[in-house]
Amino acid sequence: MKETKKKIMLFLASIGPGMFLVGYNIGTGSVTTMAQAGASFNMALTWAILVSCIFTYYLLLAFGRYTVVTGETALYSYKKHFGKGIALFVLFICVFTEMVSSIGVMAIVTDVVKEWSKPLTPSGEGISTIILALLFGITMVFTLFTRNYSFIEKVLTLFVALMGVSFFLTMFMVIPDASVVIKGLIPSIPDEVNGALVVTGMLGTTMGGVLYVMRSVTIKQKKWTLADLKIEKRDALISSSMMFFLSIAVMACAAGTLYPKGLHIENAIDMIRLLEPLAGRFAISLFVVGIVCAGLSSLYPHYMLVPLLLSDYLEEKLDFSKLRNKAIVIFYASLGLIVPIFGGRPVLVMIASQTFTLIVTPLVIILTLILLNKKSLMGEHKAGLGMNVILVVIAIFTIVMTVIGAEALLGIIS
Repeated sequence: MKETKKKIMLFLASIGPGMFLVGYNIGTGSVTTMAQAGASFNMALTWAILVSCIFTYYLLLAFGRYTVVTGETALYSYKKHFGKGIALFVLFICVFTEMVSSIGVMAIVTDVVKEWSKPLTPSGEGISTIILALLFGITMVFTLFTRNYSFIEKVLTLFVALMGVSFFLTMFMVIPDASVVIKGLIPSIPDEVNGALVVTGMLGTTMGGVLYVMRSVTIKQKKWTLADLKIEKRDALISSSMMFFLSIAVMACAAGTLYPKGLHIENAIDMIRLLEPLAGRFAISLFVVGIVCAGLSSLYPHYMLVPLLLSDYLEEKLDFSKLRNKAIVIFYASLGLIVPIFGGRPVLVMIASQTFTLIVTPLVIILTLILLNKKSLMGEHKAGLGMNVILVVIAIFTIVMTVIGAEALLGIIS
């Protein structure tokens, strides 16, 4: 029994970087985007999730391998080999997208919990979003300031597990016909006004360049070396597979309930208001648990990302006790109060920000592709023909999707 428990704990520890990225990637923005896709287009966009997760696997593998072989992280390498200008541009995009995401994620979590809690409060108004934002924010900030990185990794693994159980149980209660899912594997972009924006938002939330930059940072935190290449490959496979199945589960929840009724999601609480009468209180409670776990597992990395990247850029050891890092974490946590205090609808902002993250993705792929082909850096682990072809195809694909997303976003704004 003890031996089995030890093996399980060692396995969970070995997939820590992957769970960190799943927690970061499958947040409320991803949940909202996938739910909107399912409600609006049934399972027709299954192909987008499959393609993005296959590409994500190869990118996680590539960025992870570079760090394992060289001991250098992506952002540090960009500064070292391409100059400060490019490294600072990548850093700026990361900082900007995290600011937008921190606002949107907390807004969605608090909106959803408030809506779900209405029957539980005497006034029928639900728990105040301001109180919820303060409660969640203070708890996470306190944890970051008093616990180490490995503890946060374990917390994220727990949140991802709870999120997966919640979404899968809900999906099996309302799952659409399997043939519809299979038809959705045929690539197509819906003709509707926001069809292209939803597709690029789905790709952005799964394939954002920030994710791959973070991949190298989390692997360096684990101190993986060449001896851990097999573990790194397994970690990338588990991470990308979980992203796929969690995304499909959320899309299926909306496709199985909202799409047949012709109901669409315009803001966060629509997911609860529309799903509850169709799926029932128990199913919607499970879905809410999944959303909260998705939000919190995403917010932890959001709050940690800039200190992690700055420490990487400045070649420092990560230390959350530093005044600079504390100030950054508190600032990002305070952003979560903006929508609860001033109001607003974060769904379009979240989807637009996910489309925006695609802008930096081709750049980081091309830069890393160049580095992976340097014999002086990679030695015998230099990228082969297969990896080069795959990365070039992915880079072209992200450029095309970025242009489509930008055109769709400009069309909606104008």
